[in-house]
Amino acid sequence: MWRVREDTATNQFWDNMVETKRITDWLTRLVQIPSVGPENAGPRSGDSSEARLAAELESLFSELGAEVETEDVYPGRPNVYATWRGESERWLAVDIHMDTVSIETMEGDPFDGRIEGGRVYGRGAVDTKATFAILLALLEWMRERGTRPPVNLVVCATADEETGAHGAAVFRDWVRRKGLRLDELIVAEPTLCGPINGHKGAVGVILEISGTAAHSSKPELGQNAITAAVPVIQALVAEQERLRTTPVATELGPGTLSVTMIKGGQALNIIPDRCTVSVDRRLTAGESAADEAGRIVALATAASPLPVKATILHELNPFYEAASKALVQQLSEWSGRAPTVAAYASNAWAYEGLAGTVVLFGPGSIEQAHRDVEWVEISELEQAARLYLRWLGVSES
Repeated sequence: MWRVREDTATNQFWDNMVETKRITDWLTRLVQIPSVGPENAGPRSGDSSEARLAAELESLFSELGAEVETEDVYPGRPNVYATWRGESERWLAVDIHMDTVSIETMEGDPFDGRIEGGRVYGRGAVDTKATFAILLALLEWMRERGTRPPVNLVVCATADEETGAHGAAVFRDWVRRKGLRLDELIVAEPTLCGPINGHKGAVGVILEISGTAAHSSKPELGQNAITAAVPVIQALVAEQERLRTTPVATELGPGTLSVTMIKGGQALNIIPDRCTVSVDRRLTAGESAADEAGRIVALATAASPLPVKATILHELNPFYEAASKALVQQLSEWSGRAPTVAAYASNAWAYEGLAGTVVLFGPGSIEQAHRDVEWVEISELEQAARLYLRWLGVSES
């Protein structure tokens, strides 16, 4: 890995309580800016998009010397791209998503960003505003000393990760339009500062079966959509059994298919003319989201005696990097944590072939994300900050 001359003052940066406070102050400020995605919004959400946070980050990145661009993922919901050019030929990138999940059932003020008992609390504290706070603190510290990152650095603040993960595809296309050759890309997620080198993909499908309503005393006059759903579900269960017994080559394990919701019927005495079946498909390495979505639709169409209409909610490919990749091993060595794979999906689904190595990395635990009380340990912020200094070539230890 490209390095710079060791600087004792630099290496002391994160051991200084003043600089730790800089990180926590940034994180409190960011948590206090609501950025609940529209699909997760409710009466308590405040601004139900990433727009306000995106505008704030655009301004902050500009003040810190970045070349800044924005690009809408959806109208009024932009990605923010910030680029710092260094003296190296290396290009590093960090993807940090801005949106958060719902806050409707959270305890207390979900946006207070309070600091208590060695933790920072609030929605987004761990997932994933912590990484914004770390990078803002580091870049601010460098600006005060009249320096810049020695490598070329791109920070992408992405919209729409928590629902459709479409912001990642927009960033991917931006990188390609710019002709950038990224050496390494970190996708910010709570990983306890260890590297995550793979996760499953996801396909969401709603199957709508159409029948004909009739009085339930004359069922022969109707076409029962719920009854027609039975062979569809049986076909999907058989597909799950096939997946369960199919050998796989990576630690991601086999793909899975689950029927998660079924809805239909109007009243006790009416033959149902409509039934919807929701399907959640998780993909292992080597599977294609588009192919598997098509397979689900084909299975349902072949099994149903009535017409089936399919709505594809999302198609996210699996992510997998060999644990032997240099960046994975380096983060593992620095953190003292072995590489592992995750059960959840992330923006990494979109980045196959975009960088020499892609890895998930960030402070805090996924177990604290999406909960009614969300927090991140300050010690995790400190550790992640030290590792970012090393990754960026600012410090050797």
